[in-house]
Amino acid sequence: MDSFIRLVGPNRAVEVFGVVLVGVNAENGKKLLFTLVFILVVYLLQRLVRRLAAAMLRDRGDERLFFWARQGIQLGAALLAVVGLLSIWFDDPTRLATGLGLMSAGLAFALQKVITAIAGYFIILRGRTFNVGERIRMGGVRGDVIALGFTQTTIMEMGQPPPVQGDEPAIWVKSRQYTGRVVTVSNATIFDEPVYNYT
Repeated sequence: MDSFIRLVGPNRAVEVFGVVLVGVNAENGKKLLFTLVFILVVYLLQRLVRRLAAAMLRDRGDERLFFWARQGIQLGAALLAVVGLLSIWFDDPTRLATGLGLMSAGLAFALQKVITAIAGYFIILRGRTFNVGERIRMGGVRGDVIALGFTQTTIMEMGQPPPVQGDEPAIWVKSRQYTGRVVTVSNATIFDEPVYNYT
């Protein structure tokens, strides 16, 4: 094994089959290994907490409470992962500030729609615009909300009554029955169009 992977030079760079890997040294290798183990632990912990919550809340039959518990567990796991990864990779706070500034500027520009959709998610939650199981019209889609994610809302589409048959998009079901289509709408649409809650 020593002939295939070696540490060479004053920086103890990693050499694999005679090729020196740029930017990979013994310290970074340990951090990378620890990062993989940490991500695995956070993932397993999230699964365990979700199963415990499901076992505790299953008897109650309250789907809303279970939905909010899942959302809280996902947000907590994401926050734990971010804080843990920052702690592993950034020892010096000044390097962290510079890196975060450059990274956030690039991400804000590249992911404008995603950031807007995530902001829409928090406005939906905080403003109590709608909840899972409620009948809404959002982004031109009318139906019942079956899932609410960070970036998308999933709606079970329903038909339109005859007075509003001219609305877009055209729907082949002539009454308020489910069309069979499950439609995902970006949460960012709450900033562009009104959301009608029929519940």
